[in-house]
Amino acid sequence: MSNQKKQWGAIIVMIALFAMIAFVTNLCSPMAIIVKNDFGASNVLAQIGNYGNFIAYLVMGIPAGMIIAKIGYKKTALLGLVIGIIGILVQWASGHVGKEYAFAVYLIGAFISGFTMCILNCVVNPMLNLLGGGGNKGNQLIQIGGVFNSSAAVCVYILMGALIGDAAKAHIADATPALMIALAIFVIAFIVISFTKIEEPEQAPVDTSLIKGALSYRHFNLGILGIFLYMGIEVGVPTYILQFLTSDQGGSMAASTVGLIVAVYWLMMLVGRFIGGAIGGKVSSRTQITVVSSLTILLVLFGMFAPESTQVSVPAIDWATLTVTSESVPVGIFAFLLVGLCTSVMWGGIFNMAVEGLGKYTAIASGIFMTMVFGCAVMVAIQGGVADLTGSYMDSYWVIVFCAAYLLFYALIGSRVSKREDESVEKVEK
Repeated sequence: MSNQKKQWGAIIVMIALFAMIAFVTNLCSPMAIIVKNDFGASNVLAQIGNYGNFIAYLVMGIPAGMIIAKIGYKKTALLGLVIGIIGILVQWASGHVGKEYAFAVYLIGAFISGFTMCILNCVVNPMLNLLGGGGNKGNQLIQIGGVFNSSAAVCVYILMGALIGDAAKAHIADATPALMIALAIFVIAFIVISFTKIEEPEQAPVDTSLIKGALSYRHFNLGILGIFLYMGIEVGVPTYILQFLTSDQGGSMAASTVGLIVAVYWLMMLVGRFIGGAIGGKVSSRTQITVVSSLTILLVLFGMFAPESTQVSVPAIDWATLTVTSESVPVGIFAFLLVGLCTSVMWGGIFNMAVEGLGKYTAIASGIFMTMVFGCAVMVAIQGGVADLTGSYMDSYWVIVFCAAYLLFYALIGSRVSKREDESVEKVEK
């Protein structure tokens, strides 16, 4: 971006989109409680909303990158918002049709919404990276966007916890207020972006050879596997805290109470992103990912083996009365909540390292990168399968340990850039 001082409007819009992505995406995990109640689903099938949302990334990731290369970031964002409005309306309709159709309609709505999240992610991440000038500064801007992303996630868990109330009586229609808020956000964003001037970066012509070019970078290939596994950490940790605490294993706590507790995880992400945004311009992505992946392994292992009889108080805010409350949870669950501090900087750090040196392949690389976000559907399903197989939510967290171990490898070894775009053009053309 040649004139970055005039791009603050674009930066603000991209950060707002970052928040929207979290709000809609994080509806899926609390909705799993409703799905279990309404349809008697297992731990694996209860996450059907997450599967639909994130499998859409597999379908739409590369096309989204090519759409950006063809029509630019602004028009692509507007297209994504229109699709998002449709997806939210379909999910809302699932609570107002016959029960025999509700499950299928809800899944279709989640799938359509996933298209939107993929498209917007393809717009937001490279744009913030470019607006920041790449490198540490680009990562810093992504982390600042992540602050708002985490804030929206906190709001969703608190809101959905209040709406669900008693998990045994929860129905899809109970989520209507949250869906209407998401719908309003989409409409407002469409209007704002329509009138916002965004200076578009130069893109290479749409060509399937761009995919080959992006995939010729070893560090990028290892990076997209990293984001695949990272999604299992970010979503898997809070999802199965929620399932554990509302189950017999965790004392069958009320969903409204658990919503306040799980919101602490996203609050930790918010705090971590504040820190990441402050230090991102000085501390490299490699160093950040090395530290947080190591800490994740330690926290999760401690959480798995800590005695459940040892309880700690977790602070929470009751937004209905604007009072600070506290809830007692096993010390291991508190360790899981602290993982939010670690996941806070993972997305931006992995993306920043993965696209380093890709030059004109950055747009299509962003699309490929977003394709791997469907790893959430795979890893959350695997974690749920382990929980069903072993009968223990705690045992399922071995999946998280594995994912974090790979990220440590990527930070230390896999992310090192062996070539840059200007060094590889001739080879790709051959």
